[in-house]
Amino acid sequence: MTRAVTTIGFDADDTLWHNERFYRLTEERFAALLAEHADPGDVSRRLLDAEKRNLGIYGFGIKGFTLSMIETAVEITESRVPASVIGQILAVGRDMLAHPVETLPHVRETLEALAGRYRMVMITKGDLFDQERKLAASGLGELFDAVEIVSDKNAATYERIFARHGDGPALSLMVGNSIRSDILPALAAGAWAVHAPHDLTWDYELAAAPVAHPRFREIAHLGELPAILDALEAPTPSES
Repeated sequence: MTRAVTTIGFDADDTLWHNERFYRLTEERFAALLAEHADPGDVSRRLLDAEKRNLGIYGFGIKGFTLSMIETAVEITESRVPASVIGQILAVGRDMLAHPVETLPHVRETLEALAGRYRMVMITKGDLFDQERKLAASGLGELFDAVEIVSDKNAATYERIFARHGDGPALSLMVGNSIRSDILPALAAGAWAVHAPHDLTWDYELAAAPVAHPRFREIAHLGELPAILDALEAPTPSES
């Protein structure tokens, strides 16, 4: 039987473990620090604008987020933000870099069920040290054949990784919570893509699901992934 998939890529943040919740909590703390200068909705909007502007400079992750908070505070206060507030922003950024790692439901048992049957690659973007810390704290590292921490995710990223660690994109599958980063570029590279939504998703990562694409699938949680793979691997009438 010809296999449909030999390699599986897994996103990390909000696919394997919770992450966005810590950004939301920090954003609330940040808005409270600037309550005298702007309402929370305006603070959030201007922070998101700063994050988008800075992605090409600082990249993804907590350090860039912290710098964007500082930039936003300077803008909102018209450069009058007190040094004490800057200090508190730096403190909440450090808190994020030490937050506990809580894996999502069905993650460990699913990875254990698939390990050995497929080449398993964690593909994540963000701060190198932070992603390495979270992987170590998760206890999931031994279940992966490779780990790729990248600056961004696009079609070329998936083409390179699936060629390096697998048999190319056509025989690979990417799993993640972000349509923009995990699904669309993986499909563009020629891979399969499985969307595992999370209750919280950063606005930047939102995009329309490619429901008509023949290589797109969606699951409610990671525990449904083995059934998706079994269906893909089912022999065709000519092979049975």
